[in-house]
Amino acid sequence: MALKALDIYKLLPKKNCKECGDPTCLTFAMKLAGGKADIDLCPYLDEQAKSVLGATTRPPIRLVRMGVGERSFAVGEEFVLYRHEKTFYHPPGIFFKVSDTQSAEEIAAVTNRVRDESFVRVGADLQVNGIAVENVSNSRETYANAVATVEKTADLPLVLMGKNVDVLTAALVHCGTYRPLIHAATLENFREMYALAKQHGCPLVIKAKGLDELAGLARTCSNEGIRDIILDPAPQSLRDFITTSTSVRQLAITRTVPDLGYPVFLDATLSAMQDAAVALGIVKYASVIVAAPLSPASTRAALTLRQNIYTDPQKPIQMNPGLYRIGSPGKDAPVLMTVNFSLTFFTLEGYLEATRIPCFMLIVDTEGLSVLTSVAAGKLNETLVRDSMKKFAVENEVSHRNLIIPGYASPLSGRIEEATGWKVLVGPRDAAEIGDFLQKGVEKVDADCHVLPELP
Repeated sequence: MALKALDIYKLLPKKNCKECGDPTCLTFAMKLAGGKADIDLCPYLDEQAKSVLGATTRPPIRLVRMGVGERSFAVGEEFVLYRHEKTFYHPPGIFFKVSDTQSAEEIAAVTNRVRDESFVRVGADLQVNGIAVENVSNSRETYANAVATVEKTADLPLVLMGKNVDVLTAALVHCGTYRPLIHAATLENFREMYALAKQHGCPLVIKAKGLDELAGLARTCSNEGIRDIILDPAPQSLRDFITTSTSVRQLAITRTVPDLGYPVFLDATLSAMQDAAVALGIVKYASVIVAAPLSPASTRAALTLRQNIYTDPQKPIQMNPGLYRIGSPGKDAPVLMTVNFSLTFFTLEGYLEATRIPCFMLIVDTEGLSVLTSVAAGKLNETLVRDSMKKFAVENEVSHRNLIIPGYASPLSGRIEEATGWKVLVGPRDAAEIGDFLQKGVEKVDADCHVLPELP
């Protein structure tokens, strides 16, 4: 059972030294009680206190950092089994696998793709995380050259995959200071593997079949000073992976088996249905996923799924309110008002850009709610629109006084006119129709700026 904050505080040195990063020992104790800190952050805990606190205070799934520099990332530190309970915090790292039997040109091509390929979705840059280099040749020189090729091409997080400790040692000469993930320690080689990981300060994958063997191996490596551990349950099928990874998550977050409180590894290349394996890994608790290079379409699908799963379901993705420009709008450019729900913003922005008509987008703060929801909840109202127009000085940007509002906000049109003094034009409900509306509808507004009827 997890200790309460005051119980933990009694075991702390009460120095308020701030070396843990918190202003007081009580603050640190509260974080420990909530699983938001690690006892290792306190340099003054004696062994008895550490043994009492132990795994009951650290996050149920340990945070593990991979790589260094701009593309480094962290996995783990999750607290729930289902994202609707709270949220998932650290998206899984996706790695494209290359073999040391491939030519330097082939390895460089995959590395270049991972380095350069990205796409933007709802304001976020989505990318594959790194490269996994598999040792197939069992040659020190060949494997070291393959790793060196990746390092020369890009600064990306690495997974070093091999069974031969001597071969992995040769590769670490090229990347040992960059925190590559070493795969994998097994019951046969774990002593050599944890010594190698400890020497270079690298995170380590431990691989075993069955939860008991996995927990035992994790405990052994942890006792040897290896803190950054990732679990490979060696699944025999996708069904086996789902069952095992779910059990690991349940036992970890309930602290039933603290030795399983680490992120999970999945080698999707072992499945005949790799795309399905990647998707299942994303939704069923894999924190590091290795796959043969996916097609562009499959890559986008996987990254989109990952983004969807690892957003907070209780907090909509929001844009900053403001006045946005599409193209280079002049004084006669249309002004379109909408909400700051990201999907609404980027959908409308895409259609507006396709029209090639310069215009302004006035984004008002509905706390990330969509148009229909914000109207129903009263978040979108005439006062908000009026205040937003003043705040962002819309009247200084255009010579006219016409405001286009979303079709679903049509019940507010009269009140917005009274509050702002602007003529309101009700746009289409479907953003896909905004091009026709701007090209045909606005041209029909007469000299008195009569409001257009809503498009069907």
